[in-house]
Amino acid sequence: MPTYNKLVRDKIPEIIKENGQKFNSSILDEDKYFKELNKKLNEEVAEYQESDNSQGAIEELADILELMHSLAKVHGASIDTVEKVRQEKAEKRGGFEKRIFLESVED
Repeated sequence: MPTYNKLVRDKIPEIIKENGQKFNSSILDEDKYFKELNKKLNEEVAEYQESDNSQGAIEELADILELMHSLAKVHGASIDTVEKVRQEKAEKRGGFEKRIFLESVED
C-alpha cells in the first residue's frame, strides 16, 4: 500500500472507495490542518511553476485558488474578504499588469 501522508481534497476518500480500494486516513486538528494547507500551497505553486502549457497552468491556479478559500477560512475570513483587500491594494498601489521591473531607486 503506497504511503501519501498529505492533505487531499474532501472527495478523494470517496473516489478511492468507489475504485474498490482501501485506505487509511485521519482528521487533522486545527494546527496540523494549517501546516498541511501551507505545505499543499507550496506543492501547488511548485506544480504551477513547472507547468509547460496554459491548460496545466490553469489547472494548478485552480488548485491554488481552492487552497486560498480554505486558508481564508482558517484566518476567519472569506475569499470575498481577500478579494476586497486585493482590490483595495490594487487601487492604492496598482496591480502587475504593466510588467514594471524596478531596477533601482536613487535618494
